[in-house]
Amino acid sequence: MGKPPRMDFTIMKYFLSFLISFGVAIALTPWMAQTARRVGMVDRPDGALKKHEGAVPYLGGLAVFVGFLIGFSPFFDLDRQVLAIMLGGTLIVLLGFLDDLGNLPSKTKLLGQALAVLVVMKAGIAIKIAFLPPVVALPLSFLWLLGVTNAFNIIDVMDGLSAGVGAIAAFFLTILALIAGQSGLAFAAIALLGALLGFLKYNSNPARIFLGDAGSLFIGFMLGALGMTTEYSRNNHVALLAPILILGVPIFDTLFVMMIRWKRGISIVKGSPDHFAIRLRKWKLSVRQTVGVSYGAAFGLGLAGLAMVFGTEITALAILATVSVLTLGVAVWLKRIDMTL
Repeated sequence: MGKPPRMDFTIMKYFLSFLISFGVAIALTPWMAQTARRVGMVDRPDGALKKHEGAVPYLGGLAVFVGFLIGFSPFFDLDRQVLAIMLGGTLIVLLGFLDDLGNLPSKTKLLGQALAVLVVMKAGIAIKIAFLPPVVALPLSFLWLLGVTNAFNIIDVMDGLSAGVGAIAAFFLTILALIAGQSGLAFAAIALLGALLGFLKYNSNPARIFLGDAGSLFIGFMLGALGMTTEYSRNNHVALLAPILILGVPIFDTLFVMMIRWKRGISIVKGSPDHFAIRLRKWKLSVRQTVGVSYGAAFGLGLAGLAMVFGTEITALAILATVSVLTLGVAVWLKRIDMTL
């Protein structure tokens, strides 16, 4: 009689990483909210862009970061690239926290973000496409990570929106990292997923705490770095574009807002009610319905990204073309919504 098969504890480790990050975030978030109220770190409605009821604390990003760190640290391999992502993410959190404390100048924030991006790139993390020379791939990698970092900050205009969309993206990146055998990236993605889901208990409408810049920038940085590092092109080279779909909701909102502001002749860094979520609210949807539609779009785009990775090149091209046409149609429709009333 043969020996019973030895149990593989790898799946259990991933599950434990998720549970720890989830548990820490869900336990720490209320304490962070109380602390923020005590020290006056609250976001007050202004009647313009900020229309929430009453002052809402915004130290939620630290709860997400600590939950992620505690859930991830016991399990990750001492990999140079993963360590670089961790260091860069920590720099981003510190930068965002300082901004939450006192509104850092835009140039200072951009310089700090650029430093964090360069830390990651120094470890060899960059977009790797065979036909792209380094003189093109490196600037493209820099712009990608800097852009996605800020995209999750830009989309953070409604209860549960940025954190929930981030959780969906982390879910799909976890799947892809697991399939590719990239254990360090998989642990990072699943720990981030757990921390975000724990935080969402208190960030969903009506939100009792906000992410703040520390949280939204951290989510964007981590997902941008993971999206740039995960393998996609085992079946076809078009799948290299899959992370654009997986992170499609914040990328779409960023480009859409930039386009509207540019056409109006106003600064692209100036706040305005041009976000797709605010336009959906102006149309006829409630906050919960708007966030639900956003989650559905993020999940659908994630599934499309997975299909691109596992399909043939023709399939991937067809998916990319379909998503592009639909995205253009949605952008045209959103632009027609009257925001003046």
